[in-house]
Amino acid sequence: MPFIDYYQALGVPKNASSDDIKKAYRKLARKLHPDLNPNDKDAHKKFQQINEANEVLSDPEKRKKYDQYGENWKHGEEYEKAQQTHGRSANNGGQQYSGDFNESDFSDFFGSMFGGSGGSRRQTKFKGQDFNSELEIPLKEAYSTHQRTLNINNKQVRITIPAGIENGQTIKLKGYGGKGVNGGPDGDLYITFSIPNHPHFKRLGNDLYATVPLDLYTAILGGEKVVDTLNGKIKLVIKPLTQNGIKTRLKGKGFPVYKKEGEFGDLYVTYDIHIPTHLTEKQKELFKELQQLSQ
Repeated sequence: MPFIDYYQALGVPKNASSDDIKKAYRKLARKLHPDLNPNDKDAHKKFQQINEANEVLSDPEKRKKYDQYGENWKHGEEYEKAQQTHGRSANNGGQQYSGDFNESDFSDFFGSMFGGSGGSRRQTKFKGQDFNSELEIPLKEAYSTHQRTLNINNKQVRITIPAGIENGQTIKLKGYGGKGVNGGPDGDLYITFSIPNHPHFKRLGNDLYATVPLDLYTAILGGEKVVDTLNGKIKLVIKPLTQNGIKTRLKGKGFPVYKKEGEFGDLYVTYDIHIPTHLTEKQKELFKELQQLSQ
């Protein structure tokens, strides 16, 4: 996974204040949010990067380690301990080390701790690298809990995706990242879900929005209309004199709430009344009669 410069990702200098970082993150999050860029994979990737950058730079301890160790900041504590151990081992062996390491020494030092040349007497365990991946699933599939089989490091892994997973949401698969070093634990795999727009439903949180076409006669006289939902068909009762653009709420017919079994959002239906494009002579006469009666 390529190194991400967190400051560059947020567009702030290295001496930026906490408020500057917060403002920059909020501005970019509004611009790059997956719901506003459903078909822009580059925006999705940048959204993940600014979330990661904000998580690190908004935490004083993490930011301190990042400023000191760069892309190896997650191993900062191990590095310091290993450095101390290395110094003690060197002194015990009759050699003197100042304990100072410049930037070019950094990777060499870690190489020796990983069992490379110049080997240390005591190898330090390190967690493997975390991996990031994106998985696209249709809105219809995200509606129900289901299983997917993924090919991870040439292994077939079956995962369960809970109903109600959100666009842009990330889950962690522990131990499915890079191999640990010197017996350290394997890294983790972070899967970010991409859920494209549905042709008939718009999702906002746990609520769904749909537009239902309605013929003029049913709108005026009332009646029934069978419509599709993500969980089958339902019958709507149309009130007489229903106006174009009117919205009705169907409680509990929206999207399932993530990891809360039996809880659902609502479905909001907007009626789109269609005016006839062709009338028979008889129909025209009847409309003229109605027009005269309304005067």
